[in-house]
Amino acid sequence: MAATRIDGKAFAAELRQRIADQVAALKAEHGVTPGLAVVLVGEDPASQIYVRSKNKQTVEAGMNSFEHRLPADATQAELLALIGRLNADREVHGILVQLPLPDHIDEAEVINAISVKKDVDGFTVANAGRLATGQRAMVPCTPLGCLMLLRDLLGDLSGKEAVVIGRSNIVGKPMAALLTAESATVTVAHSRTVDLPAVVRRADIVVAAVGRPQMVKGDWIKPGATVIDVGINRTEDGLVGDVDYDAVAAVAGAVTPVPGGVGPMTIACLLANTLTACCRSNGLPDPKGLVA
Repeated sequence: MAATRIDGKAFAAELRQRIADQVAALKAEHGVTPGLAVVLVGEDPASQIYVRSKNKQTVEAGMNSFEHRLPADATQAELLALIGRLNADREVHGILVQLPLPDHIDEAEVINAISVKKDVDGFTVANAGRLATGQRAMVPCTPLGCLMLLRDLLGDLSGKEAVVIGRSNIVGKPMAALLTAESATVTVAHSRTVDLPAVVRRADIVVAAVGRPQMVKGDWIKPGATVIDVGINRTEDGLVGDVDYDAVAAVAGAVTPVPGGVGPMTIACLLANTLTACCRSNGLPDPKGLVA
């Protein structure tokens, strides 16, 4: 029996509608409109596509969208000055600096210049530390989207054995922290893991986030396991994930496709985080169903 195809695109559309409804209520009841500022440095084609999509979906959700574009040769001081102005702007509740940045700019310094309260990517050291220690934090968008899909499909994750393949600061580490907070038993696997297939085969939940096309094979998967494929790899055959979808779908209980799985959840969760940041900055309760 083939695995359930987890439709991230449909879930994200429903999530964006819930966000739009809560934004409308926030405006009506408190006169507040969430605002997201996106900063793009340079002319990277993929980044430009992402920024256009973020702008469109922000406006569709009823939020204010502020777009700032700097040339590729903009100095680090110019970028930091812009972030300083956005930190001080009361109309801006979320700040996202589109990555990657040009080589002459220190990515870590720029990210950590963003106000912790406006860090809707959840990338600052302060938010990463809060998440790791179980405190209230802004959670990175992709892991938050993965968690929402898992909760929707499985309900209580307590006691599940989870393997996260990949240890990046953007996905792997925060995903492991989120699953730990859900009382799952979590293993973080990576390129140095001995007998990776055997480690993965133990898991009730597999989150693949390594950036290697179709690396996770069908015989790596425990029958009935839930597999979340975070990978987006461009190949001669088009976009593929880190999971060999057809082979894994023959064994797993449920699996996300690429495209149409985790990808759409990332921008939806960016909007969720912007709404959360707006509520917190105005001393209001967190929005319902949108936080980890």
